[in-house]
Amino acid sequence: MPKDYSFEKRKYIVGGIAVAIITLYIVRLFTLQLTSDNYRQRADSNAFRKEIIFPSRGLIMDRHDSLLVYNEPSYNIMVVMQDQHGIDTLDFCNTIGITKEEYIQRMADIKDPQKHPNYSRNTPQLFMSQIAPEEFSKFREKLFRFNGFSVEKRNVRHYTSGIGAHILGDVGEVNQADIDSDKYYKSGDYIGKLGVERSYEKVLRGEKGMHIVLRDVHGRSQGSYMNGKYDIAPQPGRNLTLSIDKGLQELAEKLLQGKCGAIVAIEPSTGEVLCMASAPTYDPRELMGKERSKKIMEMTQDPMGPMLNRAIMGLYPPGSTFKPTQGLIGLQEGIISPSTVFPCSRGFNYKGLHLGCHGHASPIALVPALGTSCNAYFCWNLMRMFGNKAKYGSTQAAMTRWKDHLVSMGFGYRLGIDLPGEKRGMIPNAQFYDKAYKNLWNALTVISISIGQGEVTATPLQMANECATIANRGYYYIPHVVHSVQGEQIDTLYRNKHHTMVDPKWYNYIVAGMRQAVLGGTCKGANIPGVEVCGKTGTAQNRGVDHSAFIGFAPMNEPKIAVAVYVENGGFGAHFGVPLGSLIIQKYLFGQLNPGAQALADKFQHTSISYPHKKVNIPSKK
Repeated sequence: MPKDYSFEKRKYIVGGIAVAIITLYIVRLFTLQLTSDNYRQRADSNAFRKEIIFPSRGLIMDRHDSLLVYNEPSYNIMVVMQDQHGIDTLDFCNTIGITKEEYIQRMADIKDPQKHPNYSRNTPQLFMSQIAPEEFSKFREKLFRFNGFSVEKRNVRHYTSGIGAHILGDVGEVNQADIDSDKYYKSGDYIGKLGVERSYEKVLRGEKGMHIVLRDVHGRSQGSYMNGKYDIAPQPGRNLTLSIDKGLQELAEKLLQGKCGAIVAIEPSTGEVLCMASAPTYDPRELMGKERSKKIMEMTQDPMGPMLNRAIMGLYPPGSTFKPTQGLIGLQEGIISPSTVFPCSRGFNYKGLHLGCHGHASPIALVPALGTSCNAYFCWNLMRMFGNKAKYGSTQAAMTRWKDHLVSMGFGYRLGIDLPGEKRGMIPNAQFYDKAYKNLWNALTVISISIGQGEVTATPLQMANECATIANRGYYYIPHVVHSVQGEQIDTLYRNKHHTMVDPKWYNYIVAGMRQAVLGGTCKGANIPGVEVCGKTGTAQNRGVDHSAFIGFAPMNEPKIAVAVYVENGGFGAHFGVPLGSLIIQKYLFGQLNPGAQALADKFQHTSISYPHKKVNIPSKK
C-alpha cells in the first residue's frame, strides 16, 4: 500500500505557523522595550507625574521705561479624571462658588472630544481658570478633601492704565488652531491674541519648566523625584520697551473721545511710532479674568467697532493730504517745475467737467497751491502727465509710472508695522481701470485721484508715514511700535532706509508749501510760537459729512515728530484735524501743553460727533 504524505506536510505547516507567531511576539517585545518610547512612557506615567511650571510673561514698558503691562499671580484648578472619585461634590461647589449643574457641565466639557481632542484620563485637565489669590486661599484649605484636584499657579496680565488697547493687545486661552500650529501649546495655555502681545508672542512667552513628581502604586504623590535633580527651571519671557510715549498716547486718546478716527505720530529719524490712537477704543483692563469672552462678544457686536484699530485697518480717502505726493511726482517726471502755474476758476474746469475749489489767487504755482490747497493745480498736473503720450506712449503707461511712485512712498501695500491686522490701502492701476471702463478711459475719467479721492484709499499710518518721508526729504523707516527687546535694539528690518523714486531736492518745494500752509494758508491753526511747523489739511469727501484730516511735522529743518490725524465726519480739515495735530506736536516737543492749548484740549475731549445709527460714549466733565 503506498505511503500517505499529507499528514507529514500538515505537520510542517502547523509547526511553521507556530514558529512565525512566536517570532512575531519576540520582535514586538523587542520593539516595545528597546526601540520604542511608547511602552517606557506609559510605564513612566504610572510612576511619575510631570507638572508644567509656567514662566512669567515679559513686561511691557513705554519709551521712558514707564510700566504698561505686568503680571500678577492667578491660579487654575486642574483635575485628573482617573483620580477624581469619592469627593463631596456639594462641598466642592460651595468652596469655589459654582453650582452643581456648572460642575457637571465642566466635567462633560473636559471629556468632550470636540472641545478637547487630546483628552486623557491620566493627565491634569483644566477645570477652572484664573482664580484670584483671595478666592484660592479658601480652596487651598480644603484641597486635601478633593481627590484628583490640584492647583496650577499661573500669571495673568494687568495694565497700569486704560490706554493703548490696540497697541498692547491682550492674552487669552489658546484655541485648537494655536495648538495645531505650535507644539509649545497645550489645552489651557495662554497666548497673545492682539497687538504686540500677538506679534511678539514668542519673545514674551518664555520657556516652560517641568517638575517631576514621584507617584506610588495608587497614584498618590510621594514628593519630588530624586529631590528635583531632573526638574527643568522655566525661563521667563523677555521684556519689551515700546517706542510709545505714554503721556502722548493718553492725550491722543482723550482728544478722540466721542469721535471715530485715528491719530498716529512717528519719529521721522527712526520710524518709531510715538502714539497710535484709534477711536472708539476700550479699556484693556476690561479683558482680564473670567469675563473676557463675554466682553469681547459685546465689543464684536458693537456697531461702532471699538476693537477695530482704525490707525492700521481704517481705509480712508486721504483727500488733500495726498497733494504733496502729486506735486513730487510732477516735479520728478518733469511734468511741472516749481514755477509752473495753472489757472483756477473756483476749481478745475475742462470739457464740461468741474471740480470745485475755494477762492485764492489765480494762476497759481506749486508752493502757494500747497499753501492754499488748490484742487485745480493738481488736476492739471495729472492731466498733463496722463496725456503725455510722447513721454509715456499711452495713458496706461503713464498711470503705471504714477502708481510706481506712490508705492515707493509707502502707499498701496502694507508698510510692515509690527502689529497684526495692517491693511494695504488702494492705489489703482491701469489694469483696474481697463477692466472697470472696458479700456475706454482717460485722465478726465480718473481726475479725482489727483486730490486723494476716487478709488484712492490709505490708512492713517500710511498718511503719517507720508509726512515722515517729506520731513526726511525722501526716505522713511518702516514704522514700528517696539523700540527694544530686553534692552537690545530690534531687528535691522526697522533700521533700513526706504528711499522714494523722487530726487531729494524736490522735497524742499513741498516742505516750503507745507510751511506756507501754516503761516497763512489752510493750516493756520497749527502754528506754534517758536516752532516751525509744516502741515497740510485734508477734507475728504464722503457720502455724509466730509472727513477731517491733517498731516504735519516739526521742526521744519530738524524734524522730531510727524503726525497724521483723521476724524470721520469731522468736516473741514481745519475743524478737527489741524487743532488736534497741533496739540500732539506741542505736547511731544515741550512735554506739556501751555494753558491755552490745555483749554483747547479739554474742549475737544468733550466734543462729540453724531454718527447715524451709532452711539459714542463721552465721559462727563469733572
